[in-house]
Amino acid sequence: MRRTAAMIAAGTLVLLAGCSGDDTAKSGEPTAQAEPATVELAVADGSVDVSPVVPLEISVDGGELSEVTVTDGEGAPVPGAVAPAADEEPATDDEAAEDGAAAQVWTPETPLAYGTSYTLTATATNGDDETTTGTSTFTTVTPESVTTPSVGPLDGQTVGVGMPIRVYFEEPVADKAAVESHLAVTSTTPTDGVWSWLNDTEVHFRPSQYWPENIEVTVDADLYGVNFGDGVWGEKNRSVSFSIGERHVSIADAATHTMEVFDGDQLVQTFPMSAGGSDFPSRNGAHVVTELNRDRIMDSSTYGTPVDSPNGYRTPVEYAVRLSNNGEFVHAAPWSVAQQGRENVSHGCINLSTDRAAWFFNFSQPGDVVEIKNSEGPALSAADGDIYDWAISWEEWQAGSALK
Repeated sequence: MRRTAAMIAAGTLVLLAGCSGDDTAKSGEPTAQAEPATVELAVADGSVDVSPVVPLEISVDGGELSEVTVTDGEGAPVPGAVAPAADEEPATDDEAAEDGAAAQVWTPETPLAYGTSYTLTATATNGDDETTTGTSTFTTVTPESVTTPSVGPLDGQTVGVGMPIRVYFEEPVADKAAVESHLAVTSTTPTDGVWSWLNDTEVHFRPSQYWPENIEVTVDADLYGVNFGDGVWGEKNRSVSFSIGERHVSIADAATHTMEVFDGDQLVQTFPMSAGGSDFPSRNGAHVVTELNRDRIMDSSTYGTPVDSPNGYRTPVEYAVRLSNNGEFVHAAPWSVAQQGRENVSHGCINLSTDRAAWFFNFSQPGDVVEIKNSEGPALSAADGDIYDWAISWEEWQAGSALK
């Protein structure tokens, strides 16, 4: 019995010793170490002439981005925040490991300045809490000149359904596509509107048909940091919001010598009128009301006919509603009442009696439309002023986009 117990005890010791030996061997095996994380910065170290709004993109492979700082040339910190790049979806750790580098973008609280040095420092941490740091010092562009365009309609203005959005630049725009891509239009009723360049310093926006009535429109011209070309850059961003009012479209028929006035879809007035005579015919096409003058001096010299010439004049008129920059108005003409409704005798204007002109004046707003048809004259064109937009076919209008 004692002998058997001793043998069992000895066997147990051997077994315990064997187990202890295996544990020692396993704990002595080397543990696999994580590969160092890599950090890649989209703006390379030493870059110059960088746009102050260029995305400061950071890609990390084999780890997680743990810290990002940006300082200016004097070492002062620049406040900002990190978010996934626009084309990146937030990913799990497993997805990040499978997909490789995950791109994120650091965005400043306020845009970076022109002509300034900045240093971007990004730190990433791998699975073993080891850090890797990437650094890029770059300098933003110093423009030869900066510019801010004018925008119409004005902020807070109410206009009619024919008023296009007009953006005017002080200098010719060399890179129209870059500028147009930073002009955005939103409206409470969406439209199919398109930008179209009328020349190197002017771009307009309109839908294929007149605007829907009673809507709100916002233009965002995010042009700061945009290269216009030839050394010119955007000075600042602008946002303009305006309203489209009631739909007022009038039809002035030079053949029947009448003007029909519509409020929405309802015909509210039919006025006898006199359009431009054979020597000075009115232009055909959709005219846009641009201004209203209770009293105005009509001066033929403003469109090239001297006042002292046989066809010259300098005449005071009342209730003048401007239709174009070539001298076309709807206005009171008491001297031609006998011809109104019968023949065309004006110098291109739409002549009405004083009481009818007063009614139309009070009814009208900038952006309303007067469509002149059946005149002996040519179609409204660029030669007739700054708003001939509706005389351009929709196909031609779309072709005027730099992003077509």
